[in-house]
Amino acid sequence: MKTFTIEQANATLPLVRAIVSDLVELSVEVAERRQRVGYLLKHRRKNENDPYWQELAAMEVSLQGDSERLRGYIDELRQVGVEPASAVDGIVDFPAVIDGREAFLSWKLGEPEILYWHEAGSGSLVRRPLAAEAGASGESAGGSAHTK
Repeated sequence: MKTFTIEQANATLPLVRAIVSDLVELSVEVAERRQRVGYLLKHRRKNENDPYWQELAAMEVSLQGDSERLRGYIDELRQVGVEPASAVDGIVDFPAVIDGREAFLSWKLGEPEILYWHEAGSGSLVRRPLAAEAGASGESAGGSAHTK
């Protein structure tokens, strides 16, 4: 598995930001549409001659296509070497080594650069701030973040 220094992670942010922006926008839209269609289908009997039912079925097909697009965005992020942690919140994790341990540098859509990290296994919602000098030196709150 590829690991990143803070500098390397920040250097990939223009590409990651573009992909995550598309991922978040589509994720929110798909979640809302999936909820509406699910509710409507649940409260309606299947009747293939009913134009309303046909429209709902077409919406389901459209949702399947958008779900494929979401998987494509996730695949793009993984090809860069990052792991999407929350598609709706726009959080991605960059594998790193901090103080000799596996960890993740964490970035959220809207943040200007890598500002947080978390230990492997702790989950991306337990993000800790990097030390003030981390952005320039590649060091985190607990030590150095470097490539294996």
